[in-house]
Amino acid sequence: MDHARAAISNLFGVEPTSYTRFSIARQMDGDNSHVEMKLSADDEEGGEVGRPEHLHASMPPPRRIGKNLCFLVIAAVLLLLIGFLIGYLSYRGRMQKAGRCLDGSGKCEMTPTTSYLMDDDETEEEEVPGPPVFYWPAVRDLFSKKLSAGHLQDNLRQRATKDSFEAGQSEDESIASYIHDQFASFLLDEVWNDEHYIKLQVKGSNNTVSILQDGQEEILESPDAYVAYSKSGSVVGKPVYVNYGRKADFQKIQKPGVSLNNTIIIFRAGKITLAEKVANAQEAGAVGALMYLDPSDYENTETLVPFGHAHLGTGDPFTPGFPSFNHTQFPPMESSGLPRIAVQTISSKAVGKLFSKMHGEECILEWKGGVVGCKVMLNSTSKMTVKLNVNNVMVDRKILNIFGAIKGFEEPDRYVVIGAQRDSWGPGAAKAGVGTAMLLELGRVISDMVKNEGYKPRRSIIFASWSAGEYGAVGATEWLEGYSATLHAKVFTYINLDAAVLGFNHVKISASPLLYTLLERTMKGVKDPAKNSETLYDRVGSDWVKTVVPLGLDNAAFPFLAYSGIPVVSFGFYNKDKEYPFLGTTQDTVENLKMTDNLYGIMRAAAEVAGHIALRLTHDHELFLDFERYSDELLAFQEKFLPYAPPSQALGLTLNWLFFARGDFQRATDALRRDIANSDRENKIVRRALNDRIMKVEYDFLSPYLSPKDAPFRHIFFGKGSHTLQSLLENLHLLRTSKDSMDVNMLKEQLALTTWTIKGAANALVGDIWDTDNEF
Repeated sequence: MDHARAAISNLFGVEPTSYTRFSIARQMDGDNSHVEMKLSADDEEGGEVGRPEHLHASMPPPRRIGKNLCFLVIAAVLLLLIGFLIGYLSYRGRMQKAGRCLDGSGKCEMTPTTSYLMDDDETEEEEVPGPPVFYWPAVRDLFSKKLSAGHLQDNLRQRATKDSFEAGQSEDESIASYIHDQFASFLLDEVWNDEHYIKLQVKGSNNTVSILQDGQEEILESPDAYVAYSKSGSVVGKPVYVNYGRKADFQKIQKPGVSLNNTIIIFRAGKITLAEKVANAQEAGAVGALMYLDPSDYENTETLVPFGHAHLGTGDPFTPGFPSFNHTQFPPMESSGLPRIAVQTISSKAVGKLFSKMHGEECILEWKGGVVGCKVMLNSTSKMTVKLNVNNVMVDRKILNIFGAIKGFEEPDRYVVIGAQRDSWGPGAAKAGVGTAMLLELGRVISDMVKNEGYKPRRSIIFASWSAGEYGAVGATEWLEGYSATLHAKVFTYINLDAAVLGFNHVKISASPLLYTLLERTMKGVKDPAKNSETLYDRVGSDWVKTVVPLGLDNAAFPFLAYSGIPVVSFGFYNKDKEYPFLGTTQDTVENLKMTDNLYGIMRAAAEVAGHIALRLTHDHELFLDFERYSDELLAFQEKFLPYAPPSQALGLTLNWLFFARGDFQRATDALRRDIANSDRENKIVRRALNDRIMKVEYDFLSPYLSPKDAPFRHIFFGKGSHTLQSLLENLHLLRTSKDSMDVNMLKEQLALTTWTIKGAANALVGDIWDTDNEF
């Protein structure tokens, strides 16, 4: 050890201030040797400077020189190892602190590295010099501070002076140009247009609804509004009222001996989409359908007639599953969702007049609305009929989708898309104006944070303004169809802003289960515009998930989820008991919308929710998508399936394989959570691989056994068709209610394909192919 100390002293040129002299007595061939070692370079008193006092001690033999050299090397290596360990532990400590302070307000030198499982109030501060780093509370507060209700009001004012913004027409193109210019003025990284050439149905000459009685024709109404994609021509039939036109309503009226063939069905708006009502009427054998706004659901609408479309699908129905690019040529084809019956909307005033001339069965109590004299159908002796004359025509239109993008600084090829419909048949203040105003304000604020405040989102944010949304999310769907190979691998969330304010009293949420956790966290951080001391979460309560509204065909987020397998969220305000009365009518004006209490405060709250979701998804290292939620959804379906296990066994079938696949998915989510917990979150390659597994969860629930052309909405949870879990449940229900009418082979196929879709999703979640297993 003393040799080592001497070697260290020599290595660093240190001159100790004291020395020690000691003797070592040893026998060497009978000769006594006396050794004195100086541990100081200082001479003893009276000694000559630079000259050792004991020459025989200062000149060790060669073997001892080798020992000193060896000790020197060992000491140097030890010092290097100690220095490395100290540096590593210090670095690791800072990394752990940085990870813990992502959700805090401290100033940490490292980029945030936390999981969404942490709470927002878990904070730890560390003062480190260097450029500012934005942790989530700072990002959230900065965004909320910059968001302006005044700007929202200015943006909405753009809809105040025009009566219509019909897709592909001059007013639509004018506002598209305005949005393009606004995106450019915000200094977004990219601004561009996307053109599509589509077929739309518009009104030709006047459409009429008449009563034929005693050889006389009395025109009941000739509305300005029309229903796009209705069958054109004239039809005549006996009128039959079927409440909201739901399947359950038709089942109540279709008693033995009652036929709806060649009838004209009347139903009121609400509960389901117009296209679904029309499909139900067509299935029942009707030749025509009329829809009206009932005063009990839509106040002050006695003379109003809404616009609508009857396509049971989204996108251009004449290029189903394909993009409507001008250079694309397809053989003549059309969507199977197009109706084969005539459809028209009329006013409740006209319906009241029709009821007054119908002599027959009165409506049951639950079917009675706000129209006096409700009748279900004519008596057997009545000769009265209704004539429906539809003169709609097909036109070719060019539409523009407008985009702006803020590029991410780490993963620019991963996108959150925020979108809003731009067009409207009438003024469209609530239908399209609110969403467009919010879209512009979100673009302005987030760009300002990036360009002027130094915030750097990890991933990209795309702002999209869609055209032809009135005709069934045509602009959005054509974009998805045109770039499907790219988008499903790069877009990991769509945020829909359409019709975000249709009331004040209640919150309306439609979303993928992957976003439930983020939504809840977001609502806890946004103040309720009605009670500033409370949050939106206080309003919806802890059981808010039970109130989530399933996405319908009339929501532009639907094709993102059901066609492309992209997680979506649609958030807004409405009045649960009273529908917004003017949606889709000529009275959907800014002035009427202003009758909503605290309109701009509500718009700001809705925009704040959308902005927080977009920013959080592009901020954290780990994608804030709760992939474990789908385990709960699958378990909920399993509980619904369990009662049908015994009757299935009677047919030689078993539900066990379906249950095993659900168990495999549960184990796959557990494995991914362990991989995330054990991973090095500072390793960008590992982090990206884990995030890719997370973002594909939604896509993997699209049934791979269907053609997107024939069955575009392939999602087994939220799609449309026999491949869905809901369809499987309905077929299993027939085992108890109508066993003889069910198709056993179809049930076998449903069970097999559903099982393998879930198993495939589990295998994809596990990761690499060598980690997967085709055993259940």
